[in-house]
Amino acid sequence: MPFDPRTQPLTPIQARVLATLMEKSRTVPDSYPLTLNGVVAGCNQKSSRDPVMQLTDAEAQDALDGLRQRTLSVEIGGNRATRFEHNFPRGAGVPDQSAVLLSLLMLRGPQTAGELRINAERWHRFADISSVEGFLNELAERSDEKGGPLVVLLPRAPGAREPRWAHLLCGPVDIASLTAAPAGGEGGSGGPGGLAGRVAALEAEVDALRGVVRQLCQELGIAAPQPPVSPPGQD
Repeated sequence: MPFDPRTQPLTPIQARVLATLMEKSRTVPDSYPLTLNGVVAGCNQKSSRDPVMQLTDAEAQDALDGLRQRTLSVEIGGNRATRFEHNFPRGAGVPDQSAVLLSLLMLRGPQTAGELRINAERWHRFADISSVEGFLNELAERSDEKGGPLVVLLPRAPGAREPRWAHLLCGPVDIASLTAAPAGGEGGSGGPGGLAGRVAALEAEVDALRGVVRQLCQELGIAAPQPPVSPPGQD
């Protein structure tokens, strides 16, 4: 029986740990599977995370134990350190492309199909937004026999141009609270919330573009350019 979030929803910490394993399996395959320290460091990143968390080793280990009980993660013993990897596509019964979209929603919160396509660039290159929407619609229309829907399309927020998608792996979402404010980077507000959303969207796009440049350089056999070093006191 595939994972059913209606009867055994993930906690926010379990979702963060699971999505971090899924992210690192694609973005840093040389370091994967992850040690517990690697899991904690990935979960506590300040970039590409919404919300930002500060998990302890004990909290991450407890989450890993819960994921393993749901067959969503696997513990690998070793001579030097125990490592962990995800088993999400098989455990949840979804294709890899859908797993990528779900992990991005777990890491970064609700996003539009266009934002998901940009943010997924380093993980999987979707042909177009329609391709992203196709996988999202499949997840939203998932049958009860397969564990029910895993995503929901939120009503368009005031001032937003496009509706956003949210995951249901932690159970039903509070749609009212998620649509009360303009979507990140799309509202007309110039206040702190609007600025934070625009900055987060720009950071995500820069991360995606850097990944594309690195991949192209690797294919061409040339050294990838290094990002500029911030002046002291400005990082």
